[in-house]
Parts: sequence; C-alpha cells; structure tokens
Amino acid sequence: MTEPLLSVRDLSVTFDTPAGVARAVDGVSFDVLPGETLAVVGESGSGKSVTALSLLRLLDANATIGAQSRVEFGGKDILSLNDEALRQVRGGEIGFVFQDPMTSLNPVLTIGAQLVEAIRAHQPVTKSAARDRAADLLELVGLPEPARKLKDYPHQLSGGMRQRALIAIALCCNPKLVIADEPTTALDVTIQAQILELLQDLKQRLGMALILISHDMGVVAGMADRIAVMYGGQIVELAPTKTLFAKPLHPYTIGLLAAIPRITPPSRSATMGTVPPQ
Repeated sequence: MTEPLLSVRDLSVTFDTPAGVARAVDGVSFDVLPGETLAVVGESGSGKSVTALSLLRLLDANATIGAQSRVEFGGKDILSLNDEALRQVRGGEIGFVFQDPMTSLNPVLTIGAQLVEAIRAHQPVTKSAARDRAADLLELVGLPEPARKLKDYPHQLSGGMRQRALIAIALCCNPKLVIADEPTTALDVTIQAQILELLQDLKQRLGMALILISHDMGVVAGMADRIAVMYGGQIVELAPTKTLFAKPLHPYTIGLLAAIPRITPPSRSATMGTVPPQ
C-alpha cells in the first residue's frame, strides 16, 4: 500500500474571540497520497480554509491548534518544526495558492521581484538565475510574454493573470504538494474553468499532489480523486469521487449534490410553441 504524502490526525483549531472560544475545526483526519487530488468541500464557515491554513501553521495569532493534533508530511511533524525548518517546508515542499490574488500579492513589488524572492528564499541561486526561472514559471502557467510580465505590477494584470502568477509562486520550488484554497472565487466563470484546467494539467505534468478547497461540488467533480465533505468543523463524509456522487451517505452531502445547478430540457409544449389551455 502506498504511504501517504500527508497525514492529518485529530486536527482541532480554536480561536479566542471577545465572545469566548470558537471551535473552527473539530477532530479532522485524512491522508493525501502522492499524486492524488483531494477536494475538501463545504459551505462558508464549515472549517475547510482553516484546515488548509493550519497545515502550514498560517493561522492568525488568536488561533490555537489542539495539543493532540498531528500533521505529518514526508516523515516530518509539521506542528513541531521550528521556524527555520517550517520556512523550508512552506513554499519549498508545499506550495499554497490563496483565494484572492489581489490581496495575496504585494502591490508595490513587480511580479518578477516576488517570484525571485520566493525562489531565492529556498534555493541557493543567483538573482539572474532566479529571474530566468521566474520567466520559465510564468510561461509554464500560460502567461503570454513572460519576460515582459516579470516587470508588471499586480494591478497591471487581469484577475486570471494574477491567479496564474500566484500559482507560479506556489510552484517555484517544485513542491510535492500544492494546497489551492478556493483559487477561483474571485474570477468569472470562463476564467474559473481555465484556472482549474491549468491546475489539473500542472498536477499531471509535474507529478504533484493537490488539495483543492471549494464550496462547489460541480467544480471538483471532474478533478478530484477523493472528496472530503466538511460541515460544522468536521469531515462528515470522505469517499472516492465516483462513489460519493453515486451513493452519498450523509444528509449534508446529499444536500450539496442537490444544489448543483442542472439544465432541464424545455417541455414539449414550449418547444412546439403551443399555448396551454386556459
């Protein structure tokens, strides 16, 4: 049996708030296999983004990860790593694609400068070599005229181009795993499809594993090998995609599947132009 690339056990996350302690994630456990796409789906507030951020300890200062929680990646216990070791995992071995590229990218640095910074933070290369690598990455993610785009600032790119640039940053050090947290939320439908197709293509070409966070079952249907359904901070169902769509077990999963938009054919009378009886 293939050993998991990522193993999460009994992950719990709480937040200290003025109203008291809020439990956002409650006893979540799952594995990600090498080369696999695992989708984590659920409505806003279900805990999926907090789960994703906690895997790299990117939570706010008022968050606490439970003492019993375990997150192991490639034999490393991420929750016990010191700051230097954690920095090597972040961006080096695990890439992260955030929801909104406009707030995730630095507005006062060019796309090239941000890519070069990310590359040199993890690899002992010259600035010139890092810039060449940055241009190659922009070409890899489908940006036209990549050498020129290195000189652009985030506000000079469209939303889809900014998301491609974020994906390039996530890939800068050939990670074994990429976590994409609702990567199409801020994009229109046409661009959403292009970004999802890009992620699927890159996963296959680079042999990486992917965790795709989404609230849309329709989005993940054609991409995920397995789907974890989150509700109230817990995973209520975890199954291969085909199994989950064919025979959902949890009422919440059934509700999510029922909410997928469907096109129903017009009635016979409508297609023939007949007027129904009064």
